[in-house]
This record gives sequence, C-alpha cells and structure tokens, in this order.
Amino acid sequence: MALGALIGAYQEDDAGGLRALLPLAGRTLIEYQARCLAIAGAAPLTVLVERVPPALNEAFERLRGEGISVVPVSDGNEAASRFEAGSQLILLADGLAPDMGDLQLLLEEGDGAIITVPDDEAHEAFERIDGHNRWAGLAKVDSNMLGATAAMLGDWDLQSTLLRRAVQAGARLIPSTPGEGRGPFLANDEAVMAGFERRLLVASRTAREDAVARYFLPVVEEMATEKLMETGVRPGWLVMAALIMAIAGAFCFSRGWHLAALALLILSTPFDLVAQRLAMLRLQPLSPAMLSRRLLWPAGGLALLALGWFEARHGSGWGAMMAALAATAFGEAGRIERIGRQLPGIEWHFARRNAIWLAIPFAVGGWWNLYLASVALYATASFFIVQHFRHSVESAPHN
Repeated sequence: MALGALIGAYQEDDAGGLRALLPLAGRTLIEYQARCLAIAGAAPLTVLVERVPPALNEAFERLRGEGISVVPVSDGNEAASRFEAGSQLILLADGLAPDMGDLQLLLEEGDGAIITVPDDEAHEAFERIDGHNRWAGLAKVDSNMLGATAAMLGDWDLQSTLLRRAVQAGARLIPSTPGEGRGPFLANDEAVMAGFERRLLVASRTAREDAVARYFLPVVEEMATEKLMETGVRPGWLVMAALIMAIAGAFCFSRGWHLAALALLILSTPFDLVAQRLAMLRLQPLSPAMLSRRLLWPAGGLALLALGWFEARHGSGWGAMMAALAATAFGEAGRIERIGRQLPGIEWHFARRNAIWLAIPFAVGGWWNLYLASVALYATASFFIVQHFRHSVESAPHN
C-alpha cells in the first residue's frame, strides 16, 4: 500500500520565522524532515504551509535536486487531494526532528499508530494526548481520515484535530525510543536547534578501522565536520579532493619531490572521513560503490609505486621497485581478506592511512629506501596475520 507523508510547516519560531526554516547541518529543518521521510519510503511528501517564502522554496528546490519530490499545500482539503483514497500517511509535526528509531516503529505498524513521550517536565513543549502521554510528533493515519477531518475542520488546527480523531478512532499509542541521544526533538529557535546539531554530530561518529583514523585524526575530523556542516560543501567534493591529492602525490614522488608528495598524502587522509560524517549528518550516506571513494586505495598504491620507481632509477636499483610492488600486492590481498571480518587489533593492520603516516619518521631522515622495505614488511605481515586468524576461525570445531 502507498505510504505518503504530511509535514506541518506553518508555525513560527521565537524569532518570527518559520520553524521549518531553522538551520540544521548547513541546510534547514524541513530538508532534514523530508530526508527522514524519504528514507522511510514515503511519497509524495506534502508540506502544509500557509505561504511559501523564498527561503522555503529554495529548500524545496534543493530537495528536488536530490530526487526528493516535495509538494506544498495551503489547506487540509488540498492536502487530502494529494493522497490515494485508503492509503496510509505519516503525520510529522511542525518543527519536529524525528528519531529514526521512532519512524521505524511507526512503519512496522499496519494500522493507525501514534508515537508518544511521557507527560513530564522534559516534554512539556509537546502536545498533550491524555494524562500520561504527549504526542512525539509522529503518527500514522488513514488518508480517508485526513479528508474527513479537512472537510469539517473550520478554523481548527489540522494536525491537532487529526491527532485527536486518530486517538478517538483507537490508534495504538507507542512509546518513543528511550535512551541518551534518542527520541524526538522539538525546535523553537536557533539556540535549541544548535543542541540538536550537536546530538547529530555525536551520533555521526563511527568506529574507525585504522590506527591513524582512530588515534590521530579524531580532533581534525571533528573540527572539520563542525565547520563544513554549516556550509554547502558536498561530501562527494571532499572525496574527490582526497583522490586528486593522492594522484598529485604520486606525480610528485615520480619527480623526486618526496616531501611535497608526503605532505599532499597526509593532508588527504581526513577528507573521506569528514565526507562520511557530513553525508551521515545530511542523511545521505556515501555509497560503497562511489567511484572516487573506491579509487582512494588504488591511488595510494600508485603513489607507493611512483616512489619505488623513482628510487629504483636513482641509485637504489630494482630492490626499491620490488619492495613497492610487494607492499601494494600484499596490501591489496590483505584488504580483500579483511572484508566482512572482525579481527583482533584490526586498526594496526596495513591500511592506506597507516602506510602514509608511517612514512613521516623515515622522511625526516630521508630514508626512503628503508621506508619502502618497512612498508613491504608491514603489508606482508598484515596479510599473513589475517590468514592466520581466518584459518583459525574456519578450522575451529563448531558445536
């Protein structure tokens, strides 16, 4: 059955502007709401708004540019006409940033349902349902109920009236997902929204599988993410920048500009991490199939081969090139073997960022041949360690 959505966007914040236009992670609240509902599979996304100011229209255009269709309507009757008779729709309260766990709970309900929060001091800004519950801003209702409510509405508030009718019709009350950093967030002004931004920023942190990302880059990653989430910078641009810098580093190695090459490679290492954080903040995760992202590893290998090639041609002989070839071959083999496996101490295994940062102490003394030998040994050891753990697990008796 088709699933639509109705988002309220007519209430003003404390500064006199629309709550829907409060800034959030470089975009607006309405864009965050629309992305949440689009991920849930709702379409069309209908926005109830008395008038469409230029800033709101710009937000709609950005969403359409991402492939998310948004339709503004000015009253309940027009909203009802946008949905098929008998279809289900998600009702999202004005100024409400939903919890994705709550949204999943709602999707699992076949009939009418309402997500609730306790009637306590912490949730006094939410609309009261009864003596024990308040509305968490998410509900699933029937489109026929929307049409009937719009027909008899008069001057009453559409969302509140629809909520009351859903309660009277016996909609199931479902408690919101509990836990720190969970649950719905109701925005009143920019200061309050900044608190939700911080919550999203913390939630976007993910486990890092290499030592450099885990122990050396978190501060840089955090600062860059905070600065860039307020801008229009796209995550894909950052990944592409990292790829270009890696290729430029390979070129510099081939010309003998080793320090410049290493500087470019080191500077490139946080870019894809920040891109991943930004993409999560904007509910647009980077695809594993993204070409520029997949090419980061080969570009790192290309830089290593360029270094080996230059050193081989300038006094080090074939040994430098063989070490570079061994490092790239065993590094790639180890990467393939690690896919989908949880291994002890995985952050210390050979990885692109680890290999780049390993060059720093060798670069200080100009010991590039020693670096090539060390990185080859590192990649080889990592590969055989992965093999050892893999065969240990596969050969272990199963109960």
